[in-house]
Amino acid sequence: MDGDQANGQTQGTGRRALLGAAALGAGGAVLGLPGTARAAGSRTAGHGGRGLKSLPVPTIIGHRGASGYRPEHTFGSYDLALDLGADVVEAGDLVPTRDGHLVCRHEPEIGGTTDVASRPEFAGRRTTKVLDGVATTGWFTEDFTLAELKTLRAVERIPANRPHNTLYDGRWEIPTFEEVLKWQDEQTRKRGRQVWIYPETKHPTYFRKLGLGLEERVAKLLRKYGKDGRNSPVILQSFEPTSIQRLNRLVDNPLVVLLSSANSRPYDFVEADDPRTVADLITPKGLREIAGYAQGIGPTLDLVVPRKADGTLGEPTTLVSDAHRVGLVLHPYTMRNENPFLPAEYRKGSAADAYGDVFGAYKAYFATGIDGVFTDNADTGLLARADFLKG
Repeated sequence: MDGDQANGQTQGTGRRALLGAAALGAGGAVLGLPGTARAAGSRTAGHGGRGLKSLPVPTIIGHRGASGYRPEHTFGSYDLALDLGADVVEAGDLVPTRDGHLVCRHEPEIGGTTDVASRPEFAGRRTTKVLDGVATTGWFTEDFTLAELKTLRAVERIPANRPHNTLYDGRWEIPTFEEVLKWQDEQTRKRGRQVWIYPETKHPTYFRKLGLGLEERVAKLLRKYGKDGRNSPVILQSFEPTSIQRLNRLVDNPLVVLLSSANSRPYDFVEADDPRTVADLITPKGLREIAGYAQGIGPTLDLVVPRKADGTLGEPTTLVSDAHRVGLVLHPYTMRNENPFLPAEYRKGSAADAYGDVFGAYKAYFATGIDGVFTDNADTGLLARADFLKG
């Protein structure tokens, strides 16, 4: 372990304790949200803590905003997530432009989330790149200046599942991370309650090799807006543990390691010839290591409750209790209302855009003791939480 990693572990301890208290002792009501339900047992609302302790538990996180109802990562989606009552908005999957600005797109390839394919002036930018080992064809943010990207407009990413969202195609531009930080302050003032955001560094190893390191750019903007402290309302996340370790050395924000399927390997591990998989990271030993530099994990829901061969839910794993034992909170992803995204027993019919029994699915996941959940439909998540807390 190098000196920076050792320092990162020392720095992380206090923040980890803070989040552990939030996970196990439970969050107060967010100011300005009337009728916040009181938690059962030890999960009492109104605890009055600072930072993450001020968030309700289970926390409802608006995934890419209110992406069940508006094209993702637009101010239309972010605004609606707040209107629906989301505790936190995932404002910002962060990718860079050619001239070094951070913008909010789910992936650097923007063919499916913008109207770039219909812009003849950018036809020559279509190319094939190897992104985290996978050949990907399309248009990439790092090949555009910010001024060029600002001429594009967002479109619905999964129109087969969300045909109604296509009504809003072309309405909103691509936000920058700096615009999101300003928006956060404006919305906090407007709504009379602290607005929280949950940005993610996307493909950090890929971009660092291009000379477009993400973490330093994120840290610089957080410092500029005074949002780099342990109680700052900005939670940072990444699928690459080394990105979170780097952020831990740069800022004091709460940090979360995202975890994909058990047999997958974080791409920074692939690049470093580290043989470990996600299955290794979610062992007690792996979780203790994560707790040395982060305060939470964002696993897939399948790591919390695996699905059986027929697509129905199996028995919960020990991940929640194992993570809580080392002071980590869990914010799994992603709850969506539509049939194809739900466990088989909660689907209603077979239509790709029809809603299933999502409340039944929420009940099953909340029962495991998770501390929050990413959802494309914050209003549904809030109703499900209210049901759960009533017992």
